[in-house]
Amino acid sequence: MKDQEAKITQPTFFYTQGWSDYALLDSGNGRKLERFGNIILDRPEAEAIWQPALSLKNWQNADAVFKSSPEENGGHWEYRHKLPEKWKVGYESLHFWVQTTPSRHVGVFPEQAPQWDWIGNKISQARRPIKVLNLFGYTGVATLAAATSGAQVTHVDASHKVVMMAKENAQCTHLPETAIRWIVDDAMKFVQREVRRNSRYDGIILDPPKFGRGPKGEVWEFYKLIPELLRTCRAVLTENPIFIMLTAYAVKASYLTLFNALSEVMRDYEGEVRAGEILNIDNSAGRMLSTAIFAHWSKD
Repeated sequence: MKDQEAKITQPTFFYTQGWSDYALLDSGNGRKLERFGNIILDRPEAEAIWQPALSLKNWQNADAVFKSSPEENGGHWEYRHKLPEKWKVGYESLHFWVQTTPSRHVGVFPEQAPQWDWIGNKISQARRPIKVLNLFGYTGVATLAAATSGAQVTHVDASHKVVMMAKENAQCTHLPETAIRWIVDDAMKFVQREVRRNSRYDGIILDPPKFGRGPKGEVWEFYKLIPELLRTCRAVLTENPIFIMLTAYAVKASYLTLFNALSEVMRDYEGEVRAGEILNIDNSAGRMLSTAIFAHWSKD
């Protein structure tokens, strides 16, 4: 028997550049120093195992620091200066709110900016009406990117609170209410119902967590359920889809895991799967900080 030749794909790296309202100022010692607008935050970052390049004085200029604490089910923010409850940040034509939430998150993942660009470009290049489904939509910046490019978007998240945050972001960007359909639901159950309703989408955005719960206690576990979810998503694609975007944070997997899974699901469609890592690059030393893995299928 002949040995089969391995199908090897080279990784693609996405990273943010030239964003005036955001900067990764420095990283190291398990932390990252970031500027959102004119406010500087110091947050945990397990990947940053090197030494900071900036001085301690620079780090002490942070307006707020997130202190991790297992006893507090995560941690808390310590404020060196009084901050607004939330403040507006812009990226290209998108505008959204940043805030220090009870977790270390701030309502936006800035390293996703190249993916927002990718979504917008795919929709604009289609030159026809496009329907997009955004599952695990969080606070909706990817939804804004799709909607501002002309797509009709269905945004789904299991948390009523974050859907309300996403609606506020859509208002910041001055999108018409008719551009986005907001759904609070378990992602898997919603897509299964869409199959039965014969609903179809030209593009699908998937950003599932490692673990989560739906509004009725449904349990999401990435490795157990992502194969089924991908198969179900394929069933709601139109005959001429333009993209599927899959992103994963905090999972013990290579980009090749997502590449193989998405390649299998889309094998009957003409197009290409690309996969790799999403990076952030610090201004202090130009170091690449890996934040997530992704796989994209598209027509070109």
